[in-house]
Amino acid sequence: MGRPGLPASALFHLLSKPPVRVITNAEDFQRALGKPWLAKTPHFAVHHHPQGVFRRVRSTGKQDLSSTADTPERQPVDNSFENPVDNPVEDSLETAWAGYVVPKRHARRAVTRNLLRRQMRQVLHEQQAAAPGLPAGMWVLRLRQGFDRTAFPSAASTPLRQQARLELQALMEAALKRLRGPSA
Repeated sequence: MGRPGLPASALFHLLSKPPVRVITNAEDFQRALGKPWLAKTPHFAVHHHPQGVFRRVRSTGKQDLSSTADTPERQPVDNSFENPVDNPVEDSLETAWAGYVVPKRHARRAVTRNLLRRQMRQVLHEQQAAAPGLPAGMWVLRLRQGFDRTAFPSAASTPLRQQARLELQALMEAALKRLRGPSA
């Protein structure tokens, strides 16, 4: 017995919009977190940087030296005037990129950190699947204060999951409203 399928309207939205991609480089996190928070709740904050991630040049393993026989004579040895970090990834202009920060000082147990990251991921995925979708750029969701251990004694309880989900949904609604302006 499998899981029930998605309704046709949800499937259309998932197929018509690019998925939320994941930020993996520390420089991109720093750029996004360098912007002031867009919205915050008692436990979470969201930062948005309108530009996407930047391309990182990786070695292909080939030796492209200027001293090889098949290279033209006037080719420069390197492109020292071109900074590869200044080149955005081609699809980053229309893509939403997501990063999640859940520090150990606010969520001691790995089970709790994973639960909160899953909730963050799910809320961004739902926002992307909704009618207008997420605006392009880098979105970083950050846990800014831990949940009370006396109110949520279990590391991965259903009440903690529900509370985090409600708070994250309210956070994203406030962020999108602020980003789109008062007319939205």
